Amino acid sequence: MVILGLDPGTAATGYGIVSAEGSRLRSVAYGCVRTDPHTPAEERLAAIARAIDALLVEHEPVAVAVEEVYVGGNPRTALAVGQARGAVLTMCGLRHITVAEYSVATIKTAVCGFGRAEKAQVQRMVQAVLGMSERPEPEHAGDALAAAICHAAQSPLEASLRRAGVRS
Repeated sequence: MVILGLDPGTAATGYGIVSAEGSRLRSVAYGCVRTDPHTPAEERLAAIARAIDALLVEHEPVAVAVEEVYVGGNPRTALAVGQARGAVLTMCGLRHITVAEYSVATIKTAVCGFGRAEKAQVQRMVQAVLGMSERPEPEHAGDALAAAICHAAQSPLEASLRRAGVRS
């Protein structure tokens, strides 16, 4: 099973593709879609959408795992992240690919066993879980790989409940 993890943002959208074969997980590809802050918003979002669509076509994931928006900080940042998520969700919807959304705490718990783990700890655990020779860079790509790992760790029952809109 191939899972695409995404860490959406307008300046940088991290992506990580994980292959899950039984309990074995491995990194297939990861990176970051970057956009120029001097480019109009609609062009930046279109660039993100095109890049995500290319990943969907190339890797044919069965699911996409996306970080939920954290609204507690700067409202402008939350709005920008929401717009990038909209571009991502639209491309997944057009391709009829299931999207699972996870809070940052849920992702950190799945990867590190602790929902308040530091970013460096998450990066080290992603490296260990996926058997990578070095930590994934940039950080956004590591966060995206963590989202994919989180999705792979969900039980079939949890996945069914999530699709039905029931929170655990």
